[in-house]
This record gives sequence, C-alpha cells and structure tokens, in this order.
Amino acid sequence: MSEKLFKSTAIVSGMTFLSRILGFIRDIVIARMFGAGLGADVFFVAFKIPNFLRRLFAEGAFSQAFIPVLAEYKERGDNDLKTLIANTSGTLATILFVITLIGVIAAPLLIMVFAPGFIDDTYKITLAGDLLKITFPYLFFISLTALAGSILNSFGRFAVPAFTPVLLNLSLISCAVWLSPQLDEPITALAWGVFIAGAVQLLFQIPFLMKIHQLHMPKWGWQDSGVQKILKLMIPAMFGVSVAQINLLLDTILASFLVTGSISWLYYSDRLVEFPLGVFGIALSTVILPSLSKKHASASKAEFSHTIDWALRWVFIIATPAAIGLVWLAEPLLMTLFQYGAFTTQDAHNASLSLMAYGLGLLPFIFIKVLAPAYFARQDTKTPVKFGIIALVINMVLNIILMMQYAHVGLALATSLSAMLNASLLYMGLRKTGVYQPDKGWRIFMLKLLAPNLSLLLLLFCLTPANTIWIDWTVWQRFGGLFGLVGGAMLLYFTILTLVGINVRTLLKPRTIDS
Repeated sequence: MSEKLFKSTAIVSGMTFLSRILGFIRDIVIARMFGAGLGADVFFVAFKIPNFLRRLFAEGAFSQAFIPVLAEYKERGDNDLKTLIANTSGTLATILFVITLIGVIAAPLLIMVFAPGFIDDTYKITLAGDLLKITFPYLFFISLTALAGSILNSFGRFAVPAFTPVLLNLSLISCAVWLSPQLDEPITALAWGVFIAGAVQLLFQIPFLMKIHQLHMPKWGWQDSGVQKILKLMIPAMFGVSVAQINLLLDTILASFLVTGSISWLYYSDRLVEFPLGVFGIALSTVILPSLSKKHASASKAEFSHTIDWALRWVFIIATPAAIGLVWLAEPLLMTLFQYGAFTTQDAHNASLSLMAYGLGLLPFIFIKVLAPAYFARQDTKTPVKFGIIALVINMVLNIILMMQYAHVGLALATSLSAMLNASLLYMGLRKTGVYQPDKGWRIFMLKLLAPNLSLLLLLFCLTPANTIWIDWTVWQRFGGLFGLVGGAMLLYFTILTLVGINVRTLLKPRTIDS
C-alpha cells in the first residue's frame, strides 16, 4: 500500500510541479508587465477573494467532507453512489450560483470588507470592484471542478485533477500577453483570464468523469441523508481546514493599510512558498485522504497510524531542505524570477523579507496538510476547528503587534507562527487520542537528518554570491547561478542522506526503516 501511495503522490507531485512552473512563468509575466504597483495590488485583491472562497468551499472544506462520505457510499454499491453524486452536485451548484450572483452584485461592498485600506482612494476601490465582478464567477466553476476532482481522486485518477490548474496559468499568461494591450485598463485582462480559466477547468474534467461512468445528472437534494452528512461535516471544516488561508486573507486586509506594493510583495513571496507546499504538501494531502478514509471505513487502525507516520517522514525529508533554501536564497530567487520590467530591485528586496518569514512556516504548513486529513478521514471536523480558532486568534494578535514593528514582514511572520501552533495542536491531538502512534526509529531518523541539512546549509553559505552580484547579472547569469546552487545543494543533500543510511526508497515500505 505504501508503494501505491508513493506512486500516486509522485503522479500528483509531477503534475503539480508542471502547474507550479507555469505559475512561475505566469507571475514573471505579471511582474514584468504590471510590477508591484496599484494595478497589481488591485488585481491580487480581486483574485484573492474568490480564490479564498474556493479554498474554503472547494479544495478545503468540501473535499475534506465529501471524500470520506464518498468512500463510505462506494462500499454500499453503485446505486447509492450515483444518488449521492447527483444530489451533491445539484445542491452544490445551486448554492454556488446564488453565492456567485450575490458576490457579483455586492462586489464594491466586498472590496470595502476585504481591502478597507482602499476606501480612501476612489480610483483604486472602483477598479477593484470592477475586477471582482469579473473574477467572482470563478468560485462557481472551480468549486464544481473540485467536486469532479474529488470523485476522480476517489477512483484513483489523480493525474487529471492535478493537471487541471495548468489551465489557469495558461489562461492568465495568454490574457496578459495578448488581451491586455487591447484594453483601456490593461489589468482587466487578468480578471478575464481568471473567468475563462474557471469555465475551461470544469469542462476539461467532464470527459474523464464520463470515462469512469460517474457523470450523473445533478439534482437538488438538500434533504438527502448523504448531502446532509456532507454539510454537517463541511460547516466546521470550512474553518478548520482553511485557517492558513484565513490568515493569508487577514494579511491582505491589513496590508491594504500599508504602503502601495505591500499586497504585491506578500503575494510574490507567498507564491514561492506555495511551490514546495503545492508540489509536495498538497499532493501528499490529496493522496492520503482517500487512503485514510478507506482505512477508517475498514477499521484498520494500525494501517491508519502507519500511513500518517509514512507521510510525516516524507515531510521532514523533503520540506526541511526546501525551507532552508527558501530562507537563504529568498532575495536571489525573487531577483531571478521577477526583477524585470516594472518589478524593481527594491520590490525584490521587500518581497524577500516576507519570503524569509513565510519560509519559517513551510514545515508547519505542510504538517497541517498531512495531519488535518487524519481528523477528516475519521469524520471528526470539530477538533481541527477548535485548534484552528486558537491559531487564528493568536495570528490576529500577532498580526497587530508585528505589523506595527515590521510592516508587511510582520504579517508574514505572524502567519508562520500561528501555523506552528496549529500544527502542534493537531499532532498532540492525534497522539493524545491514540490515533497516531509513531513507528520505531524516529529519534535516530531525526539525528541522521541533521547531517544532510547542515551540509546543505554550509554549501549555500559558502557559494551563494552577494546580492549586489545578483543585481548586476544578466537574466541568464541569474538563472544559471540559481540552478547551479539548487542543483548542487540537492545533489549534496541526497548524497549525504544516503551515506547516513536514509535511503528514500525504503520509505516505500516504512516498516523496514529502523533509522
């Protein structure tokens, strides 16, 4: 089973990697054309609102609630499964349509709520409202896309849902390059890119649902027992699984009061953290939730705990060096990827400071992605909500304290610190209830991880050029230097990892590990 999970994770990671690479190209194009000025700040707010709600309704709470119930209904037979999918899709689509309609009509009011710092600037708040009217329907399309993706994932079809975000990046790149020069307000092209991407992503998944015979006519089914069960699980999960997103949204709200560019600096630094988080953390979470749900349904407690243990070892092996790289190479990364055209050297420096703060939270962000599904697979949504409320309150307090001292960097640091607290509470909760019992060998395993990570840090310390050199380099010199550092660091890391006795292949069968 571990080998199957590894292969599934590798598939999702590969597709997500492709999406993230295109995402970088998308952000490079946006940074070059729009920089970190007023237009970029306004678009990022208009996109963040439906994107936040997407993660709340779709990839967050809905998926976490729907997949365990879907796994339960698969055990009952095809007729019950068909009824559940039809009623769920019809009910979700109706609710989303109403929410979307309200969102489009109330767009100016939503901007006042989510970016109150824009209120004093008439042009800024008007433009943000106009863009939000175009981007808000993305919520409708992408939430139904998440429903389709959840069904495909439950049937072991991980590649298609993982590939689907590629279409968003392609749409935004195309609209930025070809549509924006044709418009009086060029930034509006990005909003249309979001709208088009939502519709295309939904249509893309339909043939694959037909292939597995799970495309059923949607029906309004509010009273259906399966739908009610999903809603019961979903409502608290809407908060519990989305604490990190709520924290990021609070960052945007508070950043709207700071100097122009703060929202963009936070966006670009967050995008770099999202790369390892998406390629590995979200991929791992996507794969283990159906597996944990199945193990819970079959009452396999030992295998349930064993799957969590397997995932946690992978987090330490992959995420630790990634976090070191993000923090140490923060400014070179931003200069190499974004410092062209309208994106200035000062923008790169300011964004690098928040990237270092976010980088400190990379491990906790991924731990949450792994630990939260252990609760949702058991249909326990109340506990993550309780922990999430604690983390959110602490984040709000830290936001105010740290923002006053460190501006946008303080907002990023507060998010990382609250994620550490949330991950710790989730872990201790699983241990306290006996749901997770660590396999043998963790102490030696962690000691052995010190050598490759210290070697990686030493290499970066000795070989990373000064920031002034990066500034003077051409684009090809920057990319060459960055790839050389990252490639050399990865080669050294995995070589030392093997020398100390941690062979990643053994994680296909975690029980064989005594290290």
